[in-house]
Amino acid sequence: MELVERKEEARWLYAHFLVSQRRICELMHVAESSQRYVSRRNDEELRARLVEAAREEPKWGYRRLQLKLEAKGMQVNHKRVYRVYREAGLLIRRRRRKRLLRAGFTRPALTGANQEWAMDFVHDAAASGRKFRVLSVIDVYTRECLALEVDTGFPGPRMTRVLETIVGERGAPEAMRCDNGPEFTSRHFLAWALEKKIAVVHIEPGKPVQNAHVESFHGKLRDECLNASWFGNLWEARAKIAAWQKKYNEERPHSSLGNLPPREFARRIAALRSPTAPCAPQFREQKEKDLTGKEVTSGVSHVV
Repeated sequence: MELVERKEEARWLYAHFLVSQRRICELMHVAESSQRYVSRRNDEELRARLVEAAREEPKWGYRRLQLKLEAKGMQVNHKRVYRVYREAGLLIRRRRRKRLLRAGFTRPALTGANQEWAMDFVHDAAASGRKFRVLSVIDVYTRECLALEVDTGFPGPRMTRVLETIVGERGAPEAMRCDNGPEFTSRHFLAWALEKKIAVVHIEPGKPVQNAHVESFHGKLRDECLNASWFGNLWEARAKIAAWQKKYNEERPHSSLGNLPPREFARRIAALRSPTAPCAPQFREQKEKDLTGKEVTSGVSHVV
């Protein structure tokens, strides 16, 4: 029996039987000083600030809420944050996913931005009942959200116009990973990719896990934006989703990037790999541990 449980039993015995507290402590093997100790800690300020932060970001767990408090100058131990987080009833209920054991396959390791983009669609509807789709494009290495385009339909020219805008801003990727939907198998899209010399990697039908990065991103988009917002019309949906995209790229800490926002992570990696960086000559010759906890040597990355 743990100490906390023995102290609870000792309190119950003292309340229901005419026995001294000293005798009960001897029987329960609890120190008298420990039994009589009364905590003087005050968590009201932390509780209030946690509740306030959770109201702003209802889908964030205690780790991200702690980072939010630290950004505002409040340094608190993570175990204390978790305890107060539980006591305040802020735990998020998550459904357990049924996982099947599958034989894995090795994907080529990515070592920089623009090596692979991941694309897919997510669906929602406005208050009027009008359905719309969101085209999401992310950089698999930096986790940046490059586009969240909202419209009622995406014919080939409409989709390539969005991709053309991204390519004009940051250059073309080496490959694009997507499913086998009609938008990604249209002649117009495939011809555009061939013209830009971009490899199109189609996942196997019925296996979205092969495009896991964009599926994980859609989970965050659904929880923190689509399910938490009310869209009066298509234009309002575009405005709110664009605001969330900016927040995701510039403010939201990403656990796989060392709790840095994707835009900040991409900026630091670009500065580190710049030819003018002080460590640039040694970068390609020596091991380097980047901000995600990966070691990169001669173009091959592995998790440490």
